[in-house]
Amino acid sequence: MPSSTTSPDNRILAVAVPVPGLGLLSYRVDGTGVVPAKGARVTVPLGSRLVTGVVAGVAAPSTARLKNIHAVIDDEPFLPEAVVDLALWVGTYYASGPGDALAIAMPPSARAGRPTAFRTVRIIEATPEGRAATDVRGPRQRDALSRLTAAPAGVAMADLALADIGHSTVQSLVRAGYARIREDVSERDPFSAMSGLSSRSLGQAQEPVRTGNMAPGTDRVLTPEQAVALAFIDERFQAHSSLPVLVQGVTGSGKTEVYLQLARRVVAAGRRVLMLVPEIALTPAVAGVFRARFGSRVAIQHSALSAGERHDQWHRIKRGEIDIVVGTRSAVFAPLERIGLIVVDEEHDASYKQDETPRYHGRDVAVVRGRMENALVLLGSATPSLESSANVDAGRYERVELRRRIFDRPLATVQIVDMREEYAARGPDVVVSTALAEAIRARLSRAEQTVVLLNRRGFATVVFCRRCATTSECPHCSVALTFHRAARRLRCHYCNYSMAVPTTCTVCGGAFLEQSGFGTERIEAELRALFPDARIARVDRDTIRRRGAITRVLDDVAEGKIDILVGTQMIAKGHDFPSVTLVGVISADVGLGMADFRAAERTFQLLTQVVGRAGRGAVAGQALIQTLYPDHYSIRAAAAQDYAAFYQQEREFREKLDYPPSVALINIVVKAKTAARAMTDAADLARRVRAHHPHGRVLGPAPAFLAKLKDEHRAQFFIKGRQRNAMRAALLAALDERLDLRKRTIVDIDPASVI
Repeated sequence: MPSSTTSPDNRILAVAVPVPGLGLLSYRVDGTGVVPAKGARVTVPLGSRLVTGVVAGVAAPSTARLKNIHAVIDDEPFLPEAVVDLALWVGTYYASGPGDALAIAMPPSARAGRPTAFRTVRIIEATPEGRAATDVRGPRQRDALSRLTAAPAGVAMADLALADIGHSTVQSLVRAGYARIREDVSERDPFSAMSGLSSRSLGQAQEPVRTGNMAPGTDRVLTPEQAVALAFIDERFQAHSSLPVLVQGVTGSGKTEVYLQLARRVVAAGRRVLMLVPEIALTPAVAGVFRARFGSRVAIQHSALSAGERHDQWHRIKRGEIDIVVGTRSAVFAPLERIGLIVVDEEHDASYKQDETPRYHGRDVAVVRGRMENALVLLGSATPSLESSANVDAGRYERVELRRRIFDRPLATVQIVDMREEYAARGPDVVVSTALAEAIRARLSRAEQTVVLLNRRGFATVVFCRRCATTSECPHCSVALTFHRAARRLRCHYCNYSMAVPTTCTVCGGAFLEQSGFGTERIEAELRALFPDARIARVDRDTIRRRGAITRVLDDVAEGKIDILVGTQMIAKGHDFPSVTLVGVISADVGLGMADFRAAERTFQLLTQVVGRAGRGAVAGQALIQTLYPDHYSIRAAAAQDYAAFYQQEREFREKLDYPPSVALINIVVKAKTAARAMTDAADLARRVRAHHPHGRVLGPAPAFLAKLKDEHRAQFFIKGRQRNAMRAALLAALDERLDLRKRTIVDIDPASVI
């Protein structure tokens, strides 16, 4: 492929290629080629290979010898300009480079650079001559024509085949002029695979509005608090306010109904709505509620869709056939134009933070997209992140509160169970306390439901030798293997390595292997032993691997087919089951011992959210929290469901120790084949950062919490300060001096976790 010297003109384009840390590259459009638009995909030479990139705009004038664009894939922009600009911002802010950011803005099928393709279905339809024909020969042709005549829209070839009408029969009718064949686009519809999880699972237990000709089940009668909140938010929408609004509402206060009614007003004004949820498990239910209100102009976007479904939904959005998009964090890049409203539900949830490059936060990117597109942004939560509340305090956000539950139902009463006393009375192997067992038994006798939370999966967290105390550890990561009894295997929850359960110690040959710790699988087994007649289900990553599994379980709970639901954090948020009157929390302090400054915040949020699952129906709810630290402020505040008290104490803690949101933080992890090399390289990089940012604070390096992960040793250091741009610039300058470290260095701007 020839290269040529360029002159400064608009035929020199900036192209983003999917290489981590690499900036925009300049390429030239040759003299005979059509200049591709911003957002179009192109193939370009990079070293000795061709890669697919996205045009980011016209590059700065250059007299350098530039390579030509090899091929233009799209005649028109594949990505809307607003999405390109958003991805470029993400690439810059999160120091990942523009190519990786633009790659996640596209469906996976588009990243390989193939032209857009749709699945088609062959439809056979009768012609006017065929409908009037009386001389059709042969019983098969007569049968076929009869079926076609009875179906004005035609019949799929596959359906005719099921009726034993083959290709040769159809071709005979086509040759006679009695039928014709057309190719229709057949879009894969993820809604057809849903079991129809109803609105009852999302707190929609309000009475429907019955005014005029409005059908029941559209909008609901609002409580006075909801009406005030809706009026406040709608006023901001009408005024094109640039300030995000934090919707802080206790669990069961009806935040979703406020979102729905505001969305109706936004759509009526000719704008569109983006609704983000933190978990894939919540998407079907939320999308189902919006679909019930707004019909087929609702789309889903998340990574659990099949490639075909994701492709078809994405292109429906791009073609403008969709008014509302519901999805997880990646949906923030949906090609939705004329956005008027972006809702980030459960905005505090750490699932909005991506744990691979680009390590963006869906909530924060949503705020930026709202600002770029003049759309109102709502951040909803019963337990707002400290960052969002701090932004309210600083005047960067506004806040509206919902302090009462629907129908003025009381919040659940909460009892803290001190497990130190339980261990003293019954021994150290107690999992389900006496108080919790008695409370569950009482619910079973009244045909009420119970939710039991333990935010740790598996049966036992450690398997060790009684003789030499050797623990079964992952050979690839510096963690103990977790015992999964149903599979009879030990498994690493970081790299997914697994092995059969050994019968003897691999070190000393001892025959006595013990199990310690417990996860959700153990809790399920204990409850089945205690309550053999109870209908028990478990929800964690082990049980919902199959597509649709989580929806089926939640449907069964909503329909009263489950007495006790056991699960990890995925059962703690967003769901509304009126017959759940009891919540039990096992090992509420499981996260407090983590070496992470957000440990208390995550504990408070999780406990408050799961306690809020109880008593959302006519019967009052109760929650029992089992803990070894009954006096910890996060547990006390969660039991009282007192966000203000927790926020005040946690904010003071963060300010004293200089942690976000008081300061900005960048987490840097350097990987290497040996621990010594990781520490040496991290120390050198940290030294260079200090040189470029002498007034900043660089902490470390030290071995990372996970010192070895997937056969890579890891060292870690932090940059703290109040000048995020200067901190980032210093780090990038240091990496430019050590280009050999780029591929081995994780850069996490505004980390959700430092573990």
